[in-house]
Amino acid sequence: MTSEFTPRQDFSAFLRHNPGGGERLDLLVRGARCAGCISKIEGQVGALAGVGSARMNLTTGKLSVGFADGGGDPALVIETLDRLGYPATPFDPAKSAAAHDAEGRRLAMALGVAAFGAGNAMMFSVPIWAGLFGQELGPAMRTMMQWMSAAVGAPCAVYAGMPFFTSAWRSLKAGRANMDVPISIGVLLTLAISFVETVLGGADTYFDAAVSLLFLLLIGRWLDHRLRARARSAAGDILALQAPAAAVISPDGQEHRRPIGDIVPGDLLLVRPGDRIPVDGRIEAGQSSLDNALLTGETAPVLARVGDRCRAGALNLTGTLRLLATATSEDSAIADIARLVEAGAQSRSRYVQLADKAAALYVPVVHSAAAMTFAGGMILGMGPREALLRAVAVLIITCPCALGLAVPAVQVSASARLFRRGVLVKSGAALERLAEIDHVILDKTGVLTEGRPCLVDPVPAAVAMAAPLARASAHPLARALAREAGPTILADQVIETPGQGVEGFIRGRRARLGRAAFVGVTGAGPSETELWLAIEGEPKIRYVFQDQLRADAGATVRALLARGLSVEILSGDGFDPVRRVAEALGVTAWRAGLTPAEKAQIVARRTAEGRRVLMIGDGLNDTAALANAHAAMAPGTALDASQNAADLVFSGEGLAAVVTAIDTARTARRRALQNFGFAAAYNLIAAPAAMAGLVNPFVAALAMSGSSLAVTLNALRMGGGGGRRWTS
Repeated sequence: MTSEFTPRQDFSAFLRHNPGGGERLDLLVRGARCAGCISKIEGQVGALAGVGSARMNLTTGKLSVGFADGGGDPALVIETLDRLGYPATPFDPAKSAAAHDAEGRRLAMALGVAAFGAGNAMMFSVPIWAGLFGQELGPAMRTMMQWMSAAVGAPCAVYAGMPFFTSAWRSLKAGRANMDVPISIGVLLTLAISFVETVLGGADTYFDAAVSLLFLLLIGRWLDHRLRARARSAAGDILALQAPAAAVISPDGQEHRRPIGDIVPGDLLLVRPGDRIPVDGRIEAGQSSLDNALLTGETAPVLARVGDRCRAGALNLTGTLRLLATATSEDSAIADIARLVEAGAQSRSRYVQLADKAAALYVPVVHSAAAMTFAGGMILGMGPREALLRAVAVLIITCPCALGLAVPAVQVSASARLFRRGVLVKSGAALERLAEIDHVILDKTGVLTEGRPCLVDPVPAAVAMAAPLARASAHPLARALAREAGPTILADQVIETPGQGVEGFIRGRRARLGRAAFVGVTGAGPSETELWLAIEGEPKIRYVFQDQLRADAGATVRALLARGLSVEILSGDGFDPVRRVAEALGVTAWRAGLTPAEKAQIVARRTAEGRRVLMIGDGLNDTAALANAHAAMAPGTALDASQNAADLVFSGEGLAAVVTAIDTARTARRRALQNFGFAAAYNLIAAPAAMAGLVNPFVAALAMSGSSLAVTLNALRMGGGGGRRWTS
């Protein structure tokens, strides 16, 4: 006797070293779709020898497995996942996107088939139902209509139900039951009893009810798929901000382009004005002004000289720089922010919906009730047919449609109401989290302020004098000055000195616009919020700039405090600008000069303290904090990456939408709890009635539909009111 030995596949080539020690394996896991799936995957993989951590991202399908030094078997991890019913392969973003797109196509196809089946099966069922009103069909015609309904409804129900059947089978294989188990059993038993009734010449069949139920459920599943597709794009949008290639200077002085992924520490890079810094590095030659608004939110440009360190994503404004790379693109500041955002999405995916919690109790109770009904009927002397009809009626009348609609119906209605008021809700679950918040963290630049420098106390004549030079510069303060002046002439023979200012001739007279020292002003310290103008024969003029508060910022802060919420300001901007804003708004808790990681750490610290944080931000430096907060909002003027990391996006120039969203979310929570109470009361009454034989499967289907209609009508009470529509 011989035994065949199959060597275990070697996945060591896919291991990556962690900066803090140990190794990491990223896997693409298919089939996970709920909090229960995450719990099973992380629990089983985390229990394996040598595994230090296991984090599953439901949005991207990515499982990150951390191994201790010299420990852990990647092949064993993949085998364990396969045994659980979740096939896995080494993570590839392209494959992840392809798998997600394929799932979307399958759901769309199943939804289309269910719609076709429901409509056409109903066409043959209506004549049978008409018999309830005294227009009986003959036995032969009724049987023919039943077979026609079966020919259309049954195949469509089997195809449309595959997403639920496969999920239920996978759950049962793992020794657990999710909400798809009773749905699958109810649909299959409904089809089976309908075929039996058709063969035996019974009066009632339910092919149309089975496929209609699947159609309604698939609508919700497809919408959930679309929401997850939006959520997964946040980290991708951040990484897309990196330049695809960089100019590398070889040892012989030649310049050539190289993909950013091939840049290694020690490479000498050339960064011209208008380019973004490709990777973190140190300036070896040159001087320029850098716009760090993408990273820190600070509106004022920063002067960068030889020896200064600069981070990937900063925009080079004025001078050409030679940069010595100190990190790869994967270790850059932008990549770090993307990883923080992804980590926030992982923790957010662990949010367990109330309906999922109810499944642990609902599934065994309903199945036991149906089994007891069948067994009791047999004991009482009923035939198998009558006992099975009662059991099926129990499954149908207690179908979790009302329970499943209790929250989504309210979320849809509340989302529509907010949409009319200029707030786009990207995730229904976000309303639940928003209703729970007790602490609000606000970014300064672009949230509390307008996000652009404005001239303080402009004097028209002084502005007109500087405008010809201001128009010739790309400096943010010069652009603000030119914007204030409007159309004007352009200075002649313009030369811009990186990090200092711009000079030229205005109507034949030499003029300079820039820093105090550049125009010849002595005794004035360097400032990033002022410009000086010097024109031959004229006194020197100082221009002061400031980021203006939004008009309703103060009223919004007062409204948040009145609702029992604490307020905090976190900003990457300088100390003085943040202090002025905090004092103007009466906010005592504030921090300035923060990095993106520090903002995310503060959000995590507040969460650890038991606070439920609402983060409101607009810049790339806010995305990690947005992703890690309990709920997140961003203005419509924010970066795409920030909008994708946020749960809600509000339009307009004001902050009043924040208060409106919180009030609506709290009202929605009350409506959802009312719906849960109704669904529970309905099942307490309907299940015993079905067990007692007081309703048949047809009446059970009507009662189930009626319960769904009731929770939907209660949810529609959210939708009153007018208001303006969404504008981006």
